[in-house]
Amino acid sequence: MHKSFRNTLRDIFTDGGLIIFLLVVPAIYPILYAFIYNEEVVRDVPVVVVDGDHSSLSRDFVRRLDAAPDVEVVAQANSLAEAQSLVRQRKAYGVVSLPSQMNRDLQRGTPVRVQVYCDMSGMLYYKAVLATTTDVALQTNARIKVTQTPGATQRQEEITTAPLTYEHVALYNPQSGFATFLLPAVLVLILQQTLILGIGMEAGTRRERMERTHGFPATNDLTLEAAAILEASDAKHREEVNRQRIEAEAAVARGEATEVKRRWFHPRHPRRRHAPRRALKSLLGRSTAYLSIYIPVSAFVLGVVPRLFDFPQLVEFSDLALFVLPYLLAAVMFGISLSALAHQRESIILIIVFTSVPMLFLSGVSWPASAMSWYWKTMGAVIPSTPAINGFVRLSSMGASLSDVACEWLHLWCIAGGYTLIAWWVTWRNELRKMSLKNFRTRK
Repeated sequence: MHKSFRNTLRDIFTDGGLIIFLLVVPAIYPILYAFIYNEEVVRDVPVVVVDGDHSSLSRDFVRRLDAAPDVEVVAQANSLAEAQSLVRQRKAYGVVSLPSQMNRDLQRGTPVRVQVYCDMSGMLYYKAVLATTTDVALQTNARIKVTQTPGATQRQEEITTAPLTYEHVALYNPQSGFATFLLPAVLVLILQQTLILGIGMEAGTRRERMERTHGFPATNDLTLEAAAILEASDAKHREEVNRQRIEAEAAVARGEATEVKRRWFHPRHPRRRHAPRRALKSLLGRSTAYLSIYIPVSAFVLGVVPRLFDFPQLVEFSDLALFVLPYLLAAVMFGISLSALAHQRESIILIIVFTSVPMLFLSGVSWPASAMSWYWKTMGAVIPSTPAINGFVRLSSMGASLSDVACEWLHLWCIAGGYTLIAWWVTWRNELRKMSLKNFRTRK
């Protein structure tokens, strides 16, 4: 175990790529993302207005629209075609069209429809334009109601304009900020993905070094000819051992020898029955090495970065530490399990590029898990980041205690236990492969 721990730390701190993925990326990415989304909300979204009425009422509508903090009227077009041209040129992200004879129809009591066209390629643009236009329309409706009740007292005007008042309270995200909504999930996912990257690259480097040292092609990439050579060599070796044993027993029977000499194994060439125990020691050493590095890294990413950018951080340090521990253990074992797919050093990078965004979606942050099909929920349940993201958001943003997220906490321990068994099996298989290659190298 101690040897595996030392070798893992040596491999990490003597490899520039591993230092980047395990230390530099977790330190730089959270700060970079936080700076990008630091504004929290989108302001002054450019829109084009098509005013078909040109009355005092429509001009007041446009003026109130432009005065809103989330929208900026950058141009007034004479037709929808002209406004659409500005949207296609990315000079605006929305169009507000006021109908002709708007003021006359309202005076007659005829309903008027204000049309809003939004660029749906950006949901934040759509939200800002639609919400602002709706608010201005409601304000205009209230003013029209007041003008239609002359001689009313101030109290009567209040009842007329707002017979039913409401108060909007945004729980856990007071300013409805995008960073407060997204960053906690991204921070948790960064820890898992960088861990998988580092573990996979380190495993690929070990495999390449082992197979290069023993002078044999990669076991997972064996051609039929190379596999046949290895199997024939193993069979020939077993036949040779059996022949020597039979000759020794015959010599004892003839009285030419007093005992059968047993084959002696050097400690550097252990027997196959020792592989499970060696695999367990290797797994404990490697996992301890990664945990020793990522415990301070996770303290920085989950504890320091949110406070640097004033994100909600309502969790107690002790609860956060107890919650993160099974997550890191599960992520380490998940990475070691996936390292079986890392035939070369760069293989794991392709896996991470392919799975990062789906893992974020499966966590239920961008799309609610209650609206997912059962197979997507099942797929997300076996990924450590899914319960970790949900639990961390409740702890940091909602002020939950560890007992409130006990379900996610136990889920992480179950995932950690399951992936520990898989990681042990993967390490066991690697030990058997290493013995085969050593024996082949010795017999060559």
